[in-house]
Amino acid sequence: MKPRHKRAAIAVGVLAAVGVAAALVLNAFNSNLVFFYTPSQVASHEAPQGRTFRIGGLVQAGSLQRDGVTAHFVVTDTLQHIAVKYDGVLPDLFKEGKGVVAQGQLGSDGVFVAREVLAKHDENYMPPEAADALERAAKMKHTDSTLVKTGDK
Repeated sequence: MKPRHKRAAIAVGVLAAVGVAAALVLNAFNSNLVFFYTPSQVASHEAPQGRTFRIGGLVQAGSLQRDGVTAHFVVTDTLQHIAVKYDGVLPDLFKEGKGVVAQGQLGSDGVFVAREVLAKHDENYMPPEAADALERAAKMKHTDSTLVKTGDK
């Protein structure tokens, strides 16, 4: 084999190894990627079926029910409501009417089965995504009520 052919074979081998390594890294990154959705987005079927994602909003007042270590509650963005089931101990700061982010999957029955529940860590904190979602929902609610009022005249 000529030296030129050896160099070409080595270059092709290195490129193939880099390509395989890049494909493996991207595949691992894609399978560990978790997106955030609001209850409105989940209700409009924007959230993936059969994949892990995060849902965030406020815990609806009066919705928390405990059955041993299983907790059932409703997450809302004031427009839509999604039922959540969580098996485990809820964080100490978890309260009705406060911000929450849950990670898990949406079941075929429409109930979000959480594997992890994160609660706010002080009086003023809310995850940025949840705060933005609540702000957008409030604007949409205000716009809808304004349209109804002007349409009645």
